[in-house]
Amino acid sequence: MTQNRPLVVTAGEPAGIGPELCLSLAKESFPTDIVVISDPELLRSRARMIGIDVTITEIDGDNVTLKPAQPDELLVIATRFAATPECGQPDPANAQTLLDGLRIAVAGCVDGRFSGLVTAPLQKSVINDAGIEFTGHTEFLAELTDTNLPVMLLVAGDLRVALASTHLPLRDVPDYLTRDGLREVLQVLVNDLQRRFRIDNPEIVVCGLNPHAGEGGHLGSEDAEVIAPAIREFAERGFKVRGPLPADTAFTPAAGHKDAVLAMYHDQGLPVLKYAGFGHAVNVTLGLPIVRTSVDHGTALDIAGSGRANNGSLIQAVRLAAELAEI
Repeated sequence: MTQNRPLVVTAGEPAGIGPELCLSLAKESFPTDIVVISDPELLRSRARMIGIDVTITEIDGDNVTLKPAQPDELLVIATRFAATPECGQPDPANAQTLLDGLRIAVAGCVDGRFSGLVTAPLQKSVINDAGIEFTGHTEFLAELTDTNLPVMLLVAGDLRVALASTHLPLRDVPDYLTRDGLREVLQVLVNDLQRRFRIDNPEIVVCGLNPHAGEGGHLGSEDAEVIAPAIREFAERGFKVRGPLPADTAFTPAAGHKDAVLAMYHDQGLPVLKYAGFGHAVNVTLGLPIVRTSVDHGTALDIAGSGRANNGSLIQAVRLAAELAEI
């Protein structure tokens, strides 16, 4: 019997690179066992396609600790796709199976069978094409776990970037940001830096929304009227939260950030993070009752089945999930 509860990995969009990334896990050494949720026949077919020697072993999802994996073996909880996946061609007929796999994974994390969840990338558009409203993993996992406010955090080495808003059109961001909302995001960020990352009193730098953090009101009022009051409240409570700083300097050594940067919107924070660590950065969802990490990239439909996919981000996502789960 394995000493630790295994991590569960969902293989993501079957027409993308997720299945072959998951196959590569059988060649790695981790501090805990790994269980993958996917279609076993897809994994066997993809292994033949890219020329990787991996044994696919189906297991009972209710007894995941009974059989530790052997070298070059991948333990799989089977979910069967309605349509045979073809590389580079997502099929809406398979959307429901993908979401069912996520439900199985989350249920196993909640009831203690799994120590944490790692997700390979999904193709959001094809799920919507199936008539299912879906904005992303983060929001779906929050719904499954009754989480009021999930917060997206990207990690690349010592750089951690959290987002005050996630998948919104840019024109909607100013209206979305409120003092109360920022207080809630900051509280989730502080709590999980303490709880998951075990940083007792984290230091957080907060980006402004506008150029030059509003330039004293000449370039927008949100920085002074919305962001600054939320920061001031946390500082008065003894937390090391500073800002709003101009986003073009918040990530520099001169800003003196240590534990995390809070960006106001998706493409304010993530370009810096991905420039610093693309290929080994990890997406972490804060605020959930479970550990969840993911890769920093998409489905890469154009190279699916070629054997050229870089597994670095998935490897780091598994390692960080094990660390956050205190394995």
